[in-house]
Amino acid sequence: VEHVFRVIKRQFGYTKVRYKGIAKNAAQVFSLIGLTNLYLARQALMN
Repeated sequence: VEHVFRVIKRQFGYTKVRYKGIAKNAAQVFSLIGLTNLYLARQALMN
């Protein structure tokens, strides 16, 4: 689990939340988690 958060923080630069609403932050975090899954699986997807 920590590896996923490292990718979100370091690769995508998401260290602080940008919005003041829970719904907006949740939507952005869900998008980042989806992108992180693609980022971590990029080698398997390329072959």
